[in-house]
Amino acid sequence: MAEHSSSSPFQRRYPRELRERAVRMVFETIAERGDRFGAVTRVAGQLAIGPESLRKWVHQAEVDGGKRTGLTTEERERMKLLERENRELRRANEILKAAAAVFGAEFDRRSAK
Repeated sequence: MAEHSSSSPFQRRYPRELRERAVRMVFETIAERGDRFGAVTRVAGQLAIGPESLRKWVHQAEVDGGKRTGLTTEERERMKLLERENRELRRANEILKAAAAVFGAEFDRRSAK
């Protein structure tokens, strides 16, 4: 998956390094000023990043750092993996059920002769 491609023209992908730098700058700004108010908006403006994107990155960084409750990035990735696996298993189960029905009908037809 390319870092800069997206299926939606309204959704931009930012390089991981930029996201990390932006989050670090927000934390530094908060530490310097002793106040959270406006830190995200200020850094987002400096780096030409959408403020809501940066706000989400900061929130996730706080969760990952144990400063906030929620699913960590690792837990989110694990959840996605398990959901994908669950979908695949459900699909395989449906295929097996359909095959069993076909073979069962064929067996009934042969045993009726």
